[in-house]
Amino acid sequence: MSLTDKVHSLQSAQKKPSILVIGDLMIDHYIWGHASRLSPEAPVPIVDVKTESTTLGGAGNVVQNLVALGANVSIGGIIGNDVSGRQLVEMLENEGIKTNTIIKDSNRCTTVKTRVLAGSHQLVRVDREVKEALSAELENELADKLAAVISAADLVLLSDYNKGLFSRGLTQRLIKIANDHQKNVMVDPKGLNYEKYKGAYLIKPNRKELAEAAYTEKIGNVADIQDAAKAIFSQTGATYLVVTLSEDGIAVVTQQTTKLLPVKATEVFDVTGAGDTVIAAIAYFAALGLSVEEACELANHAAAIVVRHVGSVTATVDEIIKDMENSAV
Repeated sequence: MSLTDKVHSLQSAQKKPSILVIGDLMIDHYIWGHASRLSPEAPVPIVDVKTESTTLGGAGNVVQNLVALGANVSIGGIIGNDVSGRQLVEMLENEGIKTNTIIKDSNRCTTVKTRVLAGSHQLVRVDREVKEALSAELENELADKLAAVISAADLVLLSDYNKGLFSRGLTQRLIKIANDHQKNVMVDPKGLNYEKYKGAYLIKPNRKELAEAAYTEKIGNVADIQDAAKAIFSQTGATYLVVTLSEDGIAVVTQQTTKLLPVKATEVFDVTGAGDTVIAAIAYFAALGLSVEEACELANHAAAIVVRHVGSVTATVDEIIKDMENSAV
């Protein structure tokens, strides 16, 4: 049976997978315009604004990708008690996502990333955010709220954007709850301290993140990936390390094997959110019942679809299968 046939068979044979995403929630704000002259005040372009748009960013983009694939999704995280936070909750609820495990922190603003684009070219990004760690009280409240949701999920996905949510204590607490309920945890990591992800089933850094976390100068070839992976396996005990390599594709690494999946993209306009698409697709197809290797093959095609568009977009299962069929021609 081909991989595409297997996907169709699993989709028709069972209910939608239930996936819990815990992560840094944010809004991506886009200002679209036209630039044809420089400012007399500074050597910068003047952008005549034509339109603005907002979409879910960070862990919210992971959620949108999972919804597009067909998963039942729950979300946990922290937002500010502000207008942007209320907007973010409304956007999630419009996607059919339950928001009762999102906690408001009056001591932080909701993260908003504003990108100014002239045509398809991004000129500048402006971030509004607070990165301080949560208080012990908020950590306890969030962990208590998430415990019941973790037990009901098929898989738990941690989407870390290094905005203060994933302290070592909270991260380990959440992974322990999941493991106690025999739920696999997949992590999209940030920062240098991968030890806090100890006990996770799968960790998905990109090339740069892996090099930084393994304290190596570069990740060039398969041997470099394997050497860097040893450090991560030693810290975390993970079963899989999935490394996104941009134009070189995806490396699926265990302590015994390394499999390189070549890149599938034929055109690249914007890599924004591509990593979110990859981890969402891996989580969805693994929760559906495919092996990690099969899920990564499908995720590679999902990434090829989204990088052909400007901004954070999603890919459906039908689009992924069509992309696989087209690339096989």
